[in-house]
Amino acid sequence: MDRRRLVRSVLGIGLGAAALGSTVGRAVLGSDETSTQGGPAAPDAAGAPADPKAPSTASPDGGRSPYRLRPIEGETSRGAPSVHPQVRTHAQYSLSGKGRRVALTFDDGPDPRYTPEILETLRRHGVRAVFFVIGETAEQFPDVLRSVAREGHLIANHTWNHRQLTAIPVAEARSELERTSELIARTVGTPPTWARAPYGDWNGPTLRICAELGMEPLGWSLDTQDWSMPGSEHIINAVMKDVAPGTIVLNHDGGGDRSQSASALSAYLPQLLAAGYTPALP
Repeated sequence: MDRRRLVRSVLGIGLGAAALGSTVGRAVLGSDETSTQGGPAAPDAAGAPADPKAPSTASPDGGRSPYRLRPIEGETSRGAPSVHPQVRTHAQYSLSGKGRRVALTFDDGPDPRYTPEILETLRRHGVRAVFFVIGETAEQFPDVLRSVAREGHLIANHTWNHRQLTAIPVAEARSELERTSELIARTVGTPPTWARAPYGDWNGPTLRICAELGMEPLGWSLDTQDWSMPGSEHIINAVMKDVAPGTIVLNHDGGGDRSQSASALSAYLPQLLAAGYTPALP
């Protein structure tokens, strides 16, 4: 047998073995996937959906969403297992851990006027905060949202247009949260891991949606009432009077005239630091 015949013979044997190995491998994988914790089977080679009951991944504009609804447990059809939050019975209202830690949070932005003012104050004192953004507002001012991310702050989900989640159909509540997560992921490259319901109003179905989207619910323990524009001094006194280790402070950087909020922050933040408090992220 000449050399070319020998090579063809060896290649034929090798390709046959590879095909057999691929067939056996698919059989083994298929067996493993059916035994996972409720995870959907992988799509076939033609791209057919693995499970007709799986949540839709279509975005509102009919395209493929960059941010998909996440299963709570088990493997996904898109790769390795992921860890997702358990379904909570209520939001987190304080920081855990020791020390004089507090969390500064800002709702209803981003705003092209007041958010940069607040960022400047936080930058001056080397402090990071949590910004709970409204989806439709973030869509209008993506550059402001990116500046929040560049400064190292935590961007979180505050629904698409501030609707009370418990007062609307579950499907609409899901859309409020999912669309906002999608927008944040597209704009800054990372989906949010925390969410805050408008008015702090969660219930069982909306808490489950929050977990399915890979987020934890965060509330607050100190309301500055800056949303009512009570005056900067009132906001400052509210913080300094009621702050304690573990406090989560509610402020606003959008949704209206937030000049008092920005002014109050520039006054009470150095006082907090002087009193030994350390602003931290949840």
